[in-house]
Amino acid sequence: MQLTREKLYSLEQYARIRPEFRAKVMAHKANRRLAIGAHATLYFEDSLTMQYQVQEMLRLERIFEDEGIQQELDVYNSLIPDGSNWKATFMLEYEDVEERRVALASLLGIEKAIWIQAEGCGKVYPIANEDMDRETEDKTSAVHFLRFELTPEMVGAIKRGASLRAGIDHPGYRMEVEVPAGVRNSLAGDLR
Repeated sequence: MQLTREKLYSLEQYARIRPEFRAKVMAHKANRRLAIGAHATLYFEDSLTMQYQVQEMLRLERIFEDEGIQQELDVYNSLIPDGSNWKATFMLEYEDVEERRVALASLLGIEKAIWIQAEGCGKVYPIANEDMDRETEDKTSAVHFLRFELTPEMVGAIKRGASLRAGIDHPGYRMEVEVPAGVRNSLAGDLR
């Protein structure tokens, strides 16, 4: 469900409700996060996570004019799933700066090696970074934006309760995980 100006709080309204709204979003995000090993995480987006992003940007930048609000909506609406896909922010997370530098140099193409699989269906690999290329000849980015386009069979299986697995098939990072029930159920709610 795309965000519109009417679905947003004014700056004044948002200032009043921000603590409660933030708590609601953080609780929601707990079931939208999927760690794949120690250093790779998928943060699945939806209209609530994107409304929070928009509201925070409007607040931070003090944007209240229609044109500025629409620009923010245009950017963040592209990250909301449309009923037959999932959209996620993928992050490679290393606390140590030198370890991160080495890892990003060795993980070129990792964003195309991520997959999700419903029980009884094939693996689905993402369409990555539609907005811009996020790697150079020397290294990948620590942040990628992914879209997983699901087949009708996969959507049906998930809606019927099929389990989900996710993983990464990259020579420098091989990992596979069972998607926890809370995350699976939250993602199933994105599908029509």
